[in-house]
Amino acid sequence: MKFRQLALLAAIGLGLGAVITGVYQWRLQHHEVLPDSHGIYTQIPDFTLPNLDGNPWRAEEWRDKILVINFWATWCPLCQEEMPLFVKLQEQFADRNVLFVGIAIDDRQAVQDFVDTHGIEFPILLGEDKALELSTRLGDRFNALPYTVVADRGGKILLRQAGEMQEAKLRPLLETLTTSP
Repeated sequence: MKFRQLALLAAIGLGLGAVITGVYQWRLQHHEVLPDSHGIYTQIPDFTLPNLDGNPWRAEEWRDKILVINFWATWCPLCQEEMPLFVKLQEQFADRNVLFVGIAIDDRQAVQDFVDTHGIEFPILLGEDKALELSTRLGDRFNALPYTVVADRGGKILLRQAGEMQEAKLRPLLETLTTSP
């Protein structure tokens, strides 16, 4: 009798864990993280992070561009799935003053290997703890990966997305931003 009760409790625990994990993943994939009034930036702050060569890149240098900033890691399956979309859209919108910037929360060599394998040509910065702090200040309350922020030419944040970015959401925003004065 005790074995049966223990097995039942274990099954309930596993089921509850699966439900909680499923709800969390669904939330990350299907809901934007909305700004609130508790210190989350409404503008892209000036920040400096190193690129793969160790050279510092400063956000202020991109102030005249439409920015798509993506926090990601090589070990994150959703990050891997959305990266080809970013590569494609960067190629299509580069001549319209759109710049994708990847901020990797990962080991430099793993990131370099991923960049080389996937033909990523937009800036990739390394952030680790500083990147997690920055993503939190940009609205990523759960340190979710991937996490994407889109800002206009003045640095005003227009979109915050936790979870995988979908082309149907990003492309229309970029079209609007690149056709408006």
